[in-house]
Amino acid sequence: MYAIIQTGGKQYRVQEGDVLFVEKLNAEVDTNVELTEVIAVNKDGNLVVGTPIVDGAKVVAKVLKQGKARKVVVFKYKPKKDSRKKKGHRQPYTKLQIEKIEA
Repeated sequence: MYAIIQTGGKQYRVQEGDVLFVEKLNAEVDTNVELTEVIAVNKDGNLVVGTPIVDGAKVVAKVLKQGKARKVVVFKYKPKKDSRKKKGHRQPYTKLQIEKIEA
Protein backbone atom coordinates (compact mmCIF):
# COMPACT_ATOMS: atom_id res chain seq x y z
CA MET A 1 0.00 0.00 0.00
CA TYR A 2 1.34 3.40 -0.94
CA ALA A 3 0.07 6.96 -1.19
CA ILE A 4 1.04 10.10 -3.05
CA ILE A 5 0.96 13.15 -0.79
CA GLN A 6 1.56 16.84 -1.34
CA THR A 7 3.32 19.07 1.18
CA GLY A 8 5.43 22.18 0.77
CA GLY A 9 4.53 22.47 -2.92
CA LYS A 10 6.08 19.07 -3.73
CA GLN A 11 4.63 15.60 -4.19
CA TYR A 12 6.01 12.45 -2.53
CA ARG A 13 5.27 8.73 -2.96
CA VAL A 14 5.26 7.21 0.53
CA GLN A 15 4.81 3.81 2.17
CA GLU A 16 4.63 2.87 5.83
CA GLY A 17 8.08 3.05 7.40
CA ASP A 18 9.54 5.50 4.86
CA VAL A 19 11.75 8.36 6.07
CA LEU A 20 11.69 11.55 4.03
CA PHE A 21 12.79 15.17 4.19
CA VAL A 22 10.08 17.76 3.49
CA GLU A 23 9.84 21.54 3.66
CA LYS A 24 9.73 22.85 7.23
CA LEU A 25 6.51 22.09 9.14
CA ASN A 26 5.43 23.78 12.37
CA ALA A 27 5.60 20.73 14.64
CA GLU A 28 7.65 19.65 17.63
CA VAL A 29 10.06 16.71 17.53
CA ASP A 30 8.52 13.32 18.55
CA THR A 31 4.97 14.42 17.74
CA ASN A 32 2.64 13.04 15.09
CA VAL A 33 1.56 15.09 12.08
CA GLU A 34 -1.47 14.34 9.90
CA LEU A 35 -0.96 15.04 6.19
CA THR A 36 -4.41 15.36 4.64
CA GLU A 37 -3.48 16.39 1.10
CA VAL A 38 -3.47 12.85 -0.30
CA ILE A 39 -3.56 12.90 -4.09
CA ALA A 40 -3.73 9.14 -4.73
CA VAL A 41 -3.86 5.89 -2.76
CA ASN A 42 -2.98 2.40 -4.00
CA LYS A 43 -4.54 -0.28 -1.80
CA ASP A 44 -4.35 -3.95 -2.82
CA GLY A 45 -3.70 -3.03 -6.46
CA ASN A 46 -6.66 -0.62 -6.67
CA LEU A 47 -5.57 2.94 -7.43
CA VAL A 48 -7.87 5.68 -6.15
CA VAL A 49 -7.11 9.11 -7.57
CA GLY A 50 -8.63 12.19 -5.98
CA THR A 51 -10.09 15.25 -7.63
CA PRO A 52 -7.87 16.99 -6.49
CA ILE A 53 -7.52 15.09 -3.16
CA VAL A 54 -8.91 11.78 -1.92
CA ASP A 55 -11.79 12.33 0.54
CA GLY A 56 -11.23 10.85 4.01
CA ALA A 57 -7.64 9.79 3.33
CA LYS A 58 -4.76 10.90 5.50
CA VAL A 59 -1.18 9.96 6.26
CA VAL A 60 0.11 9.97 9.84
CA ALA A 61 3.82 10.74 10.20
CA LYS A 62 6.16 11.16 13.18
CA VAL A 63 8.52 14.15 13.28
CA LEU A 64 12.06 12.86 13.79
CA LYS A 65 14.07 16.05 13.39
CA GLN A 66 13.93 19.74 12.54
CA GLY A 67 17.08 21.03 10.88
CA LYS A 68 18.81 22.93 8.13
CA ALA A 69 20.35 21.56 4.96
CA ARG A 70 23.94 22.13 3.89
CA LYS A 71 24.89 25.64 2.86
CA VAL A 72 24.45 26.63 -0.76
CA VAL A 73 26.74 29.47 -1.88
CA VAL A 74 25.29 31.97 -4.35
CA PHE A 75 28.06 33.95 -6.08
CA LYS A 76 27.20 36.63 -8.61
CA TYR A 77 30.03 38.06 -10.67
CA LYS A 78 30.30 40.52 -13.53
CA PRO A 79 33.64 40.56 -15.29
CA LYS A 80 35.56 43.84 -15.75
CA LYS A 81 33.10 45.70 -13.50
CA ASP A 82 34.58 44.91 -10.05
CA SER A 83 31.16 43.57 -9.09
CA ARG A 84 30.96 40.57 -6.80
CA LYS A 85 28.20 39.42 -4.50
CA LYS A 86 28.47 36.35 -2.27
CA LYS A 87 25.54 35.02 -0.30
CA GLY A 88 24.84 31.75 1.51
CA HIS A 89 21.55 29.93 2.13
CA ARG A 90 20.54 26.98 4.31
CA GLN A 91 17.10 25.56 3.60
CA PRO A 92 15.16 24.44 6.70
CA TYR A 93 13.62 20.96 6.61
CA THR A 94 11.58 18.51 8.65
CA LYS A 95 12.51 14.82 8.76
CA LEU A 96 9.41 12.59 8.86
CA GLN A 97 8.81 8.86 9.32
CA ILE A 98 5.55 7.55 7.87
CA GLU A 99 3.60 5.69 10.56
CA LYS A 100 0.25 4.87 8.97
CA ILE A 101 -1.76 5.40 5.78
CA GLU A 102 -5.51 5.67 6.34
CA ALA A 103 -7.73 5.43 3.29
